[in-house]
Amino acid sequence: MRDLPAKWEIAELVNLVPKDKPIVYGIVQAGPEFPGGVPYIKSSDVGGNIDPMSLSRTSPAIAAKYQRSVVCPGDIVFSLRGNIGELSIVPETLPEANLTQGTARISTNGRALNTFVAEALRSPALQRRIEIVSKGSTFREISLEELRRLEIPLPPLPEQHKIAEILRTWDTALEALTTLRKAKARRFEGLRDKLMAAASRIGRRALFGDFLTESREPGTDGATARKISVRLYGKGAVEKIDTRGGSSSTRYYRRKAGQLIWSKLDFLNGAFALLGPELDGYESTLDLPAFDLSDAVNPIWLIEYLTRPAYYTRQIHLARGQRKARRVSPEDWLASPVRLPDRRTQDRIAEILSTARHELTLIDSEIEALTRQKRGLMQKLLTGEWRVTPAASDDDHPEKEAHHAQ
Repeated sequence: MRDLPAKWEIAELVNLVPKDKPIVYGIVQAGPEFPGGVPYIKSSDVGGNIDPMSLSRTSPAIAAKYQRSVVCPGDIVFSLRGNIGELSIVPETLPEANLTQGTARISTNGRALNTFVAEALRSPALQRRIEIVSKGSTFREISLEELRRLEIPLPPLPEQHKIAEILRTWDTALEALTTLRKAKARRFEGLRDKLMAAASRIGRRALFGDFLTESREPGTDGATARKISVRLYGKGAVEKIDTRGGSSSTRYYRRKAGQLIWSKLDFLNGAFALLGPELDGYESTLDLPAFDLSDAVNPIWLIEYLTRPAYYTRQIHLARGQRKARRVSPEDWLASPVRLPDRRTQDRIAEILSTARHELTLIDSEIEALTRQKRGLMQKLLTGEWRVTPAASDDDHPEKEAHHAQ
C-alpha cells in the first residue's frame, strides 16, 4: 500500500468497535419460522438494502439466548459465509433484530463512522484481503478472528464523512438502477409467461426429440479440453473455462455455436444455455449434453421457453437418482412432451422477448459501468491517493470534489 497522507492511520477493525459491543455472529439454530417473532438477518438478506418485511423470524425464547448479537439501526451486518464480504447497514425501519451464525455485527465507535467503514469493507483492496483469508473449498467462510484483524486506512472523521458522502452518491444511483431493473425483470417475466401460455394453447403436441438431436461429436482428451460449464440457475448463461488440465481418461465432446446445452444435475434449476460464437469449439462432458436444433424451432423462443420456472420446476418426474444427485437424462427429456407453436408464432414471440430483454441488458450495462466507476473512485479515495475537502459544497459533482494528492 502507498504511504498514507498526514493524519491518516491504519486501524484493525476490532479497534473500531465499542468494547461492550464486539464483533460477533448470531443465532446458531433459529428453529422453524415463528410468525410475529423476532426478525433475524441471514447472509442472503445482505448485500443491498435490508427489507424488514422479508426477514425470517425466530421465537422470542430463542432470541433471548442471543442478546449479545442484537443489531440496531446503523449497525453493519457482514456476511461470513456464502456471499462472503457482502454487507448492509441496518435501516431505521428495523428497530431491533438478530443475526444468524453466517453473519456478523460490526458497530462502530467514535473513531470511525459506520458509513465509512462499510465503504472501506466494500473496497477492492479489502475485498481481495477477505477472499485471501477466507477458508474452505466447497464451503467457504471467513472467521471472526480474521474479520476482526482486517486493517482499514482511516482518515480523520471529517474526511471520513465526506468520502462516505461522495461514495453514497454512486450507491444511490446504483440502487435506483437496481430497483428499475427488478421492476422491468418482473414485467418481462409476466410478458413471457403470457405469450408462452397463449402460444401453448394453439401449439401442436410434440416431443423435444422431434426437433432436437443430441450431439456427441468426439473432442480432445480431458487434459487439453477447453471446457464449458452452465451456471446453476443459469437462465441462459454459460461460462467458458480456459484452464486446461484434469484427467486424460475423461471423455469430452466438441460443442458448436448455436447448440442448446444444459446440465444433467442442474436441469431442475433452469441451467440451460444457447452457445454463442465465442464458445464454438469448446468442449464438455456428457454431464452437459448439447443438442442441434432443426428449422422447426426458433432458438430464442426455445431458450425463453425452457428457462421459465413454470417449465423447469415442473419436470421433477424426469429426474433419476437420490436427492441432491438426481439427474435428468437426454433420452428421457427428448421423449417428453411440449406444445410447439408454428414457426411464425415462435418468431414473433422471439422478436418481442428479444426487444424486452435488450432493455434489461442496457440497464445491466449501466449498472456495470457505474460499478466500475465507483470501484475506481473507492481505490483513490479510500487510500488517500485523492483527497477531499470536508468543507466542499454538497452541490459539487463528486468527481470534482476529489482531487489528486500532491
